[in-house]
Amino acid sequence: MAPETAQEWGLIAGNGDFPFLVLEGARSRGIEMAVIAIREEASPALEQETKRLHWISLGELGRGIELLHREGVKRAVMAGQVKHNKIFSSIRPDWRLAKLLFSLQQKNTDSLIGAIARVLEEEGIELVDSTQFLGPLLPMAGVLTQRRPDESEMADIEYGRKIGQQIANLDLGQTVVVRDRACVAIEAMEGTDETIERAARVTGGRRLVVVKVSKPRQDMRFDVPVIGPKTIEVMRRANATALAIDAGRTLLFDRDRLTSAADASGIAIVALAPERKPEA
Repeated sequence: MAPETAQEWGLIAGNGDFPFLVLEGARSRGIEMAVIAIREEASPALEQETKRLHWISLGELGRGIELLHREGVKRAVMAGQVKHNKIFSSIRPDWRLAKLLFSLQQKNTDSLIGAIARVLEEEGIELVDSTQFLGPLLPMAGVLTQRRPDESEMADIEYGRKIGQQIANLDLGQTVVVRDRACVAIEAMEGTDETIERAARVTGGRRLVVVKVSKPRQDMRFDVPVIGPKTIEVMRRANATALAIDAGRTLLFDRDRLTSAADASGIAIVALAPERKPEA
């Protein structure tokens, strides 16, 4: 890839490790990205990763676009979570974001981020698949840990996937926590880890199974399902003994540490082909 093309890439960074992994993956292909970091979410450590870094507040859509243009960005990647409840926070949107929010009939993730993607495209900036630089982090179908889910866990996984696909289709969340083919908790705006913790409080420490699905029409440009070592630690504390994810549509951060932690805790992880029933 020619240097002038490499300079056309930009990263819109939220929280967590995702932005760092995208920068590393891009750099391995000779691409140094300009970074627009969300002040309320992104890590200050990004300043050590790139010289082309600009901080904006969550409501500053217009300034973000201006900075992308200034950096000559033609293709951008969104990486890192912006918590859904920030939509209802006290952050003040600029006129451009306020106009966009006013135009939305629904303020769920797909509607909001999809609208931002359209605005970027109108500005000549293409929003690109966020996993483009992270292929190795998308697991193929199969058991990812030393232990396979047992018969009871697989029954819970099959039940949880049916529920998960329904709530994902409604853009409510992507995580379901199950016990004995009963839904204990479903994700709303709080995120996967807090959903698991809530389920543990409900059941008082009894065994749980966690299912995280992709959306039926998952847009890999944003809101890609992610699992990292922290989720495994939360599962361990919650006595959640098995995790099912969608193969090819779920990012596994720090995979070696994640699977080692799962093995040490006796947690089974299985990646299943999307929309297929698991086999016991």
